[in-house]
Amino acid sequence: MSEIKAETTHHHPLIISEPDVSDQQEKSHLKTQRLASLDIFRGLAVALMILVDHAGGDWPEISHAPWNGCNLADFVMPFFLFIVGVAIALALKRIPDRADAVKKVIFRTLKLLFWGILLQGGFSHAPDELTYGVDVRMIRLCGVLQRIALSYLLVSLVEIFTKDVQDKDQSVGRFSIFRLYCWHWLMAACVLVVYLALLYGTYVPDWQFTIINKDSADYGKVFNVTCGVRAKLNPPCNAVGYIDRKVLGINHMYHHPAWRRSKACTQDSPFEGPLRKDAPSWCHAPFEPEGLLSSVSSILSTIIGVHFGHVIIHTKGHLARLKQWVTMGFALLIFGLTLHFTNAIPLNKQLYTLSYVCVTSGAAALVFSAIYALVDIWNLKYPFLPLAWIGMNAMLVYVMAAEGIFAGFINGWYYGDPHNTLPYWIKKHAFLGVWRSRKVSTILYVIFVEILFWGLVTGILHRFGIYWKL
Repeated sequence: MSEIKAETTHHHPLIISEPDVSDQQEKSHLKTQRLASLDIFRGLAVALMILVDHAGGDWPEISHAPWNGCNLADFVMPFFLFIVGVAIALALKRIPDRADAVKKVIFRTLKLLFWGILLQGGFSHAPDELTYGVDVRMIRLCGVLQRIALSYLLVSLVEIFTKDVQDKDQSVGRFSIFRLYCWHWLMAACVLVVYLALLYGTYVPDWQFTIINKDSADYGKVFNVTCGVRAKLNPPCNAVGYIDRKVLGINHMYHHPAWRRSKACTQDSPFEGPLRKDAPSWCHAPFEPEGLLSSVSSILSTIIGVHFGHVIIHTKGHLARLKQWVTMGFALLIFGLTLHFTNAIPLNKQLYTLSYVCVTSGAAALVFSAIYALVDIWNLKYPFLPLAWIGMNAMLVYVMAAEGIFAGFINGWYYGDPHNTLPYWIKKHAFLGVWRSRKVSTILYVIFVEILFWGLVTGILHRFGIYWKL
């Protein structure tokens, strides 16, 4: 289980650099100095998740793209994986014993898997349905935390078992750092080869599924989907969905995929609404956006993040770090957009395509570089304090806010009508009553009542040294 503890310092001090310092006390201070941009970037990723999850229904422009393309919500998952990679490089450097490091990594992976299945498996129906329980035939096996767990485990093990290389703390050149950590890039190459081979080489036969949701008007109906192809990246006939259906089972996949908001499926597209009467059969099917093959590809986002952590370790100057980061960020961005706009490989979060990896990792690199310059170089920390506090207690905010556990608790207290809850009253009187616009009131509610609220809560917890350790 995760644990909440009070500490005098934050639970993950990170090494930024280790220059030669004669004064031992000063040297100890430098070694435990935190990289503020790391917490702020992590807090930004959590805040974006809250924003797109809770406001995306009214603002489809920021919600997940129905299929090809990339909206604001599609940057959240890669941002998480990128910053996990940066943290891996910095945190594992502090654990000298290999066996101890492996034990910590495995234990943390198991906790991520536990919380992932508990929160996204369907046990809790918060915040809208105040019920608990799940039909075991319908448990969702994959999710955000499960994907993070896989990437964290594999990349951390590579980092640990190549530690003899990492212990060389000398400065290295822009390109020699790739040679110094060649095992990481060899892993990236293997991941990419396996992903592309399966994505384009797997034969996808015709398939069928039965609606087992008793609340659906189509309950018990059998739908048939015609495929019999390979190397297709369309919704019904791609290898990602086929592998998930064969390994996970279609009932254990996500039952509200983003593709239902596409023009082919929904009459109110891009808003989620009733399916068109002439919608193709696959529009009724589940699809797992955090599935097995797409999670293999997502490892690349973490490896890129680890590289940025290695730059911090081996490059001492701020300007030198920024040059490497910005150069790589733009290179990834340009390469990914080229793949997309030449129709070679489309941007697609559901499939986690190579172009998507490059564009989102490039964006993460540039955003992280900007935060690093503002906060760690120019020391402009105060405007970002709410994000920093959220980043220090990211698991707490993820569980309570992004997964709606706290909102579900609040919605359990109502006056007369179950819909007459405190959040409803705030939206109606504090925001909707002033702006007369549901879209504006929703986004203001999310920013002020959810994101800033949790920024203040985590700020208070930080004041007392209380963090949810995972």
